[in-house]
Amino acid sequence: MPTPQAFSSEDGPQSLPPHLHGFALMHIAMRRDAARLRAAAPAWNGAGAEWWQRLHEVITWHHTSEDDVLWPGLRRRDADFDAQARELHEDHEELDAAMAAVSTAIARRGEDLVRAAQTFEGVLRDHLRDEERIVFPVFERLGERAYLAEERKVVSSAPARVMTYLQPWMFDGAPRQAVAHVSATIPPPVRLIGATLLRRRYERTLKGILT
Repeated sequence: MPTPQAFSSEDGPQSLPPHLHGFALMHIAMRRDAARLRAAAPAWNGAGAEWWQRLHEVITWHHTSEDDVLWPGLRRRDADFDAQARELHEDHEELDAAMAAVSTAIARRGEDLVRAAQTFEGVLRDHLRDEERIVFPVFERLGERAYLAEERKVVSSAPARVMTYLQPWMFDGAPRQAVAHVSATIPPPVRLIGATLLRRRYERTLKGILT
């Protein structure tokens, strides 16, 4: 069992129990894409607008599903979590504001995007660090079966555009072992579609930010 100091995905998911790798991969993917946006911002030409829209949708769903689905579930199972959930909700509001600034800069053809991207990355990284410090120990106390029951509720809340983007987005550059752990929880037909059709769609969207 990992020590409390190991409850972080910043250096990868390997220090976490396998059943937490799905949650960890989402956070890793967010940090990865915040860095991609920062790198692309100085020479922004508008080609990555669709990529940003999809990232915005995934992050918005992720923290909305936490506020509306996951945190209430944790409150019912862990009485000490209530005050911490309110703190995390305030962080989500700050993150929304940072993403809105990026969207505004992109709508203005990149005006002030360098600053907005830097702010977004900083807010995101700070929030994810704080969130993991709080919630990973709670997840560990719940145990694998109870945690995965709550995670399934979160995944089922995803709108179609997020659901069809989520698998290839999470697995982009992820460690093979973590991908294997998460893939084992995905029904085989869904896994196959994610690794073929949805991956190709994702890669086309990604070209806008990498070129």
